[in-house]
Amino acid sequence: MIKAPVPDDEPERLESLRSFGILDTDEEEAFDDLARLAAYVCHAPTALVTFVDSDRQWFKSRVGFSPRETTRDVSFCAHAIMQPGPLVVRDTQDDARFRDNPLVLSAPYIRFYAGAPLISEEGYNLGTLCVLDRVPRELRPEQLDALRMLGNQVTALLDLRRTVSYLAGALKEKNRRLDDLEDQAHGDEAATS
Repeated sequence: MIKAPVPDDEPERLESLRSFGILDTDEEEAFDDLARLAAYVCHAPTALVTFVDSDRQWFKSRVGFSPRETTRDVSFCAHAIMQPGPLVVRDTQDDARFRDNPLVLSAPYIRFYAGAPLISEEGYNLGTLCVLDRVPRELRPEQLDALRMLGNQVTALLDLRRTVSYLAGALKEKNRRLDDLEDQAHGDEAATS
């Protein structure tokens, strides 16, 4: 097994990932729907929305997979974030990076992997939308393209979540300032009475 290298921009990539506030959050139907759709389109028993953290890969959505996270050193997605486009491993036992991986040698016995990177607006690869199978195989070009497009939708959801969070914070701050101004106005009225 060959561990994935760490991106040169790892501190910035992790800062970008954390800015989304996505890690360790509850399951969300919108992300689950995209994972289910990826599994369906790719005829795969397993699909994951994965985020690569400093020492783990964490799964926002899981189809056909139980763990909520695995260590980064066994992560297929840690390899996928090292490139700008999808990573496809037709047969993990034919790939030196993965043939000795515990996820290949024991449950869940991964033999096929395809992951589309989730790229932030700032250009950082945060994780992947990936599909897995227990048998070696390939994706048709239109399936791979669909996986990439679904990955883009995961990223759009992330951007939306971050924007909503920012706007909610800004609204809360605006309301706090209005309350302060109102309190000050009432204080000024009382002082002049």
